Amino acid sequence: MRPFRFGVALVAPGSRAGWVAKCRQAEDLGYDVVGVVDHLGRVAPVPALLLAAEATERVKLNTYVLNASFHNPVLLARDLTGLDEFTGGRLEIGIGAGYVRAEFEAAGIEWGTPGQRFARLKRVVAGIERAYAGRPRPPLLLGGRGDRMLEFAAEHADTIAFTGTAPGAAEGRLALAGPAAVAERVDFVKRALGGRDTELNLMVHLVRITDDRQTALEEAHRLVPHLGADELGELPTVLIGSAEAAAEQLRRTRETLGISYFTVIEDDLTRLAPVIEKLR
Repeated sequence: MRPFRFGVALVAPGSRAGWVAKCRQAEDLGYDVVGVVDHLGRVAPVPALLLAAEATERVKLNTYVLNASFHNPVLLARDLTGLDEFTGGRLEIGIGAGYVRAEFEAAGIEWGTPGQRFARLKRVVAGIERAYAGRPRPPLLLGGRGDRMLEFAAEHADTIAFTGTAPGAAEGRLALAGPAAVAERVDFVKRALGGRDTELNLMVHLVRITDDRQTALEEAHRLVPHLGADELGELPTVLIGSAEAAAEQLRRTRETLGISYFTVIEDDLTRLAPVIEKLR
């Protein structure tokens, strides 16, 4: 059983001082990975991770995840190899196919079909693998929800990431998959891996550490109305309750699904900290 790893995906741009403070806070709170998203209006991944490397000492630094359609494969490979060198080998590369159509339109990039976006992702991965031919490359994280994406991840990735979302999330809405659906996707990947030992990652979309679990579940239900409060309480992508209860939930998820690496978005940076402490 793999040891736990915890990551936070930082999203909010701001001043140099503010960014440095966030990265140092994440490291001080016990996170293993500081990541950045790749969305318009958010931080620019490469300079943000360079500054994160200067501000921290221990944490890994990852792109969680790059939108493959936003990047020329050859030029991206150049930037990532430089980033890997300048961060002292602390880089972990996460890549996805992109899912927010409005961002494609704002960038003047063809949205296309799912197959076309998947083809772009494959070209980017191939470019990175060529750039590192004959030498070790940074760990590669790939993930998503669909069969093609997860099969490709099972073949190429060092870490496979599960979004934990339902099809309604395709345009950026928070639509979480139910417990059975998440388990089915994990089982699908394990069959595709064919026994290969690969780290599994899951996005935790909502963290609420509280002694009043029922009230917090009811509040979460208003955010995710397609799932009942009781069903939300069973989701591996939702942590609601005391720090000890949340830690026990993560232990069960690791034991039953084999997921050992959990990532939260910046809003939950401090909320997850007491849970991390319990699991150390």
